[in-house]
This record gives sequence, C-alpha cells and structure tokens, in this order.
Amino acid sequence: MFETLSDRLGTVFDRLRGRGALTDSDVAEAMREVRVALLEADVALPVVKGFVERVREKAVGQEVTRSVTPGQQVVKIVHDELVEVLGKDPEPLNVDMAPPAAVMMVGLQGSGKTTSTAKIALRLKTRHKKKVLMASLDTRRPAAMEQLKVLGEQVDVATLPIIEGQDTIGIAKRAMEAARLGGYDVVMLDTAGRGHVDEALMFEVEQIRDIAQPIETLLVADSLTGQDAVHVAESFQTRVGISGIVLTRIDGDGRGGAALSMRAVTGRPIKLLGVGEKMDALEDFHPERIAGRILGMGDVVSLVEKAAETIDQEKAEKIAKKMRKGQFDLDDLAEQLRQMKKMGGLQGIMGMLPGMGKMKSAVADANLGEDVFKHQEAIITSMTKKERANPKLLNASRKKRVAKGSGTSVQDINRLLKMHRQMADMMKKVGKGGMKQLFGGPGADLDAMPAGELPDAAPGGLMGVPPGMPSMPGGLPGLGMPGMPPRGGKKKKRKK
Repeated sequence: MFETLSDRLGTVFDRLRGRGALTDSDVAEAMREVRVALLEADVALPVVKGFVERVREKAVGQEVTRSVTPGQQVVKIVHDELVEVLGKDPEPLNVDMAPPAAVMMVGLQGSGKTTSTAKIALRLKTRHKKKVLMASLDTRRPAAMEQLKVLGEQVDVATLPIIEGQDTIGIAKRAMEAARLGGYDVVMLDTAGRGHVDEALMFEVEQIRDIAQPIETLLVADSLTGQDAVHVAESFQTRVGISGIVLTRIDGDGRGGAALSMRAVTGRPIKLLGVGEKMDALEDFHPERIAGRILGMGDVVSLVEKAAETIDQEKAEKIAKKMRKGQFDLDDLAEQLRQMKKMGGLQGIMGMLPGMGKMKSAVADANLGEDVFKHQEAIITSMTKKERANPKLLNASRKKRVAKGSGTSVQDINRLLKMHRQMADMMKKVGKGGMKQLFGGPGADLDAMPAGELPDAAPGGLMGVPPGMPSMPGGLPGLGMPGMPPRGGKKKKRKK
C-alpha cells in the first residue's frame, strides 16, 4: 500500500534534502509536486487542497528558513500533517461494555464484510479473550450464511444456527437473544450488502441498528475502489452513523488514496486494515506508523510487534544458541526462511525498515519474492537429515539428486550452500566477539573488512537491521537476502 505515493514523495524530498537553503519558490515547486502525487494516489480533491495549503503555510515560515536542515524540516511538516489527516491517535475496537456487545458490519456487496467479520471475531477471541458469536443477516446473497459458518469453523468461533426462510430482522433479534442466553461477550452481525448504496439497503441497516444497539458499527470498504469507497463511507455515515472503518485489500492497493481521504471526509477513524486473505491478516491502523511508511521512514515498531506474534520464541532461542556456538546448519536456515515468510517475506520486512524503500524496489526487480524462498526451502527439504546437518557431504552426485527432487538446478544448490557457508562463517566470528561492527556498534568499519566475508545481507548491520533497531528474539528472521550480490572487491581465498 502507498507504494506510488511513497515513490513520488520520496523523489520530491530527496531534492529538498540535497539543498542547503530553501527559497519560497523551492517550497512552492515541491508543494505542486506533492499535490500531483496525492491526486494520482486517488486522494479526494478537497482533502488534497486542505493538506497542501496547511503544509505550505508552515513550510514558508521562519521555522523552515532558519532551520539548519530545511529539507528535513519540510519532510517533518509533511509527516505531521499526514498524521493529522490519518487521525493522529490510533482508535482500537471498543468492546468494553456489558455483554453481549453488538458489532455491526456494514458495506457494499463484495467489499469483504463476511471475511472481515471472521477475522475480527478471531482477533477478539485470541487477543481480548472474548467469547464471540457470529450471525449472518445476509438473506439475499446465495450461500452467504454457509460461508460465515465455514469461516466460523476455521477460526473456531460459534455461528448462529441457520433457519431457512427467516427474515433479516428476525435473525437479528434471535442473534441478540442467543448471545444473552449463551453468555457471549460479543455478537458479530454480518449484514447484507448491495451493488450500490440504495434506500432499501439503508432502511434495513437502520432497523438492525435499532434492534441491536451496536457498540461498534464498522463500515467495510474495499481500498481498491478508491474514490467510490469514500462516497460509500459518506453515505453510511450520514444515514446510519458509523463508528469506524475497516479497509480491505490493502495489500493490492498501491495508491492508498481511500485511507488518506476517509478520515477527513467522514470524521470517523480507520480502525483496521485487511492485509491478506489469511484469517490473521488483520492489522490495527496506526496513523503515525502509516505516515512513516509513506515517507520512507519505516515502521520498526510494527515490525517488532509482527515478529513477536509470528516468531516461535523457543525455536528462535534454540537457533540463537547454536549461532553463538558457531553451529548453523541447513535446518536452521530453512526455519529462518519460514519465519521470514510468516512476516510478509523480504519485501514486507524491508517496507518497514527505515530508508529501505529503494532497496525494496530493487529486490522486486531482482525477483527475490516468495518463489525464491519456496525453491530454497524445497532444496533443503529434498536433502537427507545428514546432508542438512553437514552440507559438506553434498558431492556432485548428491547435488544432482537434490536438484532433481526439488525441481531446481545444481547452480541453485551451489548458491544456497554458498549463502549458508557465509552465514555460518559470520556466526562463528560473532560468537567469538570479533565482529562487533556487524551490530552497528561504535567504531564499526564495514569497508575495512575483507570483501566476500560478509553474508549476502542488506547494508545496515547484522541481518539487514539498521543500527539502533530494537532487538528481537533470535534476531530478525531471514538472515541473508538470497540472491543479493556480495560486497564488492576481490574475494580472498578461503584458508584450508
């Protein structure tokens, strides 16, 4: 999300940062480009006008002209304004009330209401320890009720039994009564949608609202619909009154205009982002973190939180212990690749690291996506247990066998073994305390190191982590960046 906007703004601010002093004309030119970038990202015109005007007022004042780093100061002003537009403080779901608390899901057909209902139910169950009941009120769409029932079985959340022929209002009343009698904390009401906003849809949702008295009325909007999503949000806010917005298909939207417009247009916060098809692919909306991602400042806090959620603590500590002893076999490498995939792959991680926006696009151009990791994992799983523990056993005939079993080539196996060898060598040196500079510590001098003795990792310290980044259990998953070129210069011959 926001890739288009981030790239355009990055180019504008790179030019500003390169100048010692800024004139009014420099700021005016930058603001014109910011305006175009926002419009291209599908941000609503009134929002763009207000945003650019507020930034211009602050940017041409004494605050910037007297600043030691005027370019950086403009970036800060834009960042602060983005945070204001997006909502300043995160507003999580409110479910702290006398049970059963009703959460009503509204929106157009195809926006992802039913899937989002199951995702939120899972989150309430696992994170907030709530007992949740889901009920489908969609009597029009074929198999809508069955879909919610199947999703309920997947996430292990109860669904209201289906009674054929019952109308929407009857289902809503039965759901609230079942929640009271069953001792449920939260009842999720998945309402019906339409292809467009019409009077019948609004009347039905108003009736359900009056029966359930929901503590949260969440509008589910497809971010890919851009300005249409903003108009839908405005309509629902006017007629029904929404408490928050859930933006879906964020992973497929490179513009992000809907996110930037909705808060300003409706006055209601974006609470959650749907970032994938899996049931746990749901993120809290943090305005400051999103603003940081847009401006290439990264989002280290979200990265650490994601790592804490996805990384198996026990496995991470086990691998870390082996690394300190200089023991790092191919099973450990496979585990690192699996953990990296859980965190969104190489591009997902790099998108959250400060200053890595351009590296992210370079990785995309180099085709270092999920398929590369799948191939590498296939290579490792095609080896015997002994070969994984001791890669030196892999002679020419064994490599041919592994290549055939994994559907890859001997060259692919050689590349993987080289990467593993470099990482293992590095771990031995780190274990001896002889490579403090890998941690980005004081006096680090990476350029003074012999070329070729670093793993294929991103610049910026150990495992591609910028110095000063908060540590995670076992380090950042995915130690190397497979296929990335090693540091330049001639390689020293390895001592036998």
